[in-house]
Amino acid sequence: MRHLVFGLAAALAATLPAAAQDINAEQALDDLRALTTDEMDGRRTGTQGAADARAYISERFFLSGLMAFGETWEQAFTYSPRRSAEEMQGINLVGYHAGSGGADDGPVIVVTAHYDHLGNCSGQICNGADDNASGVAALIAVAEALRDNPPEHTIIFAALDAEENGLNGARALVADLPVDQSRVVLNINLDMLAINAENELPAAGAFHFPFLRDHIDAVEVTEPTNLVQGYDSPEWGPGGDWTYSSDHAAFHDAGIPWIYYGVDFHEHYHEPTDEFEVVQQDFFLSNAQTVLNAVVYFDENLATIAGELAAHRAAAPDVEEARTDENGRFIKPGME
Repeated sequence: MRHLVFGLAAALAATLPAAAQDINAEQALDDLRALTTDEMDGRRTGTQGAADARAYISERFFLSGLMAFGETWEQAFTYSPRRSAEEMQGINLVGYHAGSGGADDGPVIVVTAHYDHLGNCSGQICNGADDNASGVAALIAVAEALRDNPPEHTIIFAALDAEENGLNGARALVADLPVDQSRVVLNINLDMLAINAENELPAAGAFHFPFLRDHIDAVEVTEPTNLVQGYDSPEWGPGGDWTYSSDHAAFHDAGIPWIYYGVDFHEHYHEPTDEFEVVQQDFFLSNAQTVLNAVVYFDENLATIAGELAAHRAAAPDVEEARTDENGRFIKPGME
């Protein structure tokens, strides 16, 4: 499998896009398909399938021109699953595009998506095409598109592990960021970008950080995506507040603004039927392009947003308390 993964990635080098502001649609679909093969066995944390996924993502990071913090993309961490004292290991993959502005202490954007999934579900492989191969494929597409036209500010790209059992990879990343935490102005988190009957893509986060609302609306949205804001406050009712539903929760609890791009739950969520074959390809690609548009926009306006964040913190300095269990671990809604 490892030989196949590296051979495939090398063969794909010739398909890298020429245009910096457009995703490579064919490559993005290839990445999504590759991450959902049965050989990766559902990418459960700590399995060979997860290791094969990391090998593939690492090669795509390399081809996308991302630099590593140190000698490797991999950042290992330990954690204890819920209701267990057992210590386990997860591995995040973290790279970055350096800002062309040349400032070593300037504002930073962190783009995240989790590559782990459930593994086997009642004897069947849960390949997790939407959750969350789609987010990782979009993250890689954005990184690749910025390869030949570097952003003004440093952008970190993190493919996170162990999200499904408690957002552990995100917690580890925020606890040990490769840059000073005070520099991180925005987290853009991608989780489930490929399936919605109405082509609706929620963008959550502005309830907690209201200065983001107009910026989110200013981003060019690619058809057929229908972008809506919300799913980030109690008014959405039980299960409708996604503040703690994915990896952006770790940034939230550190007081770092976040935007969560991800679809609502659907019939394939956490089911063996979440396969590449049910992905709405046009919708996924328009979402990935919209996310690229967002990253480019926020990079261009990051100094302004940093000023708005400073004013927000001065007016409301308290950080919302984390939603954790008795052992201090994040509780992902639906998994209590």
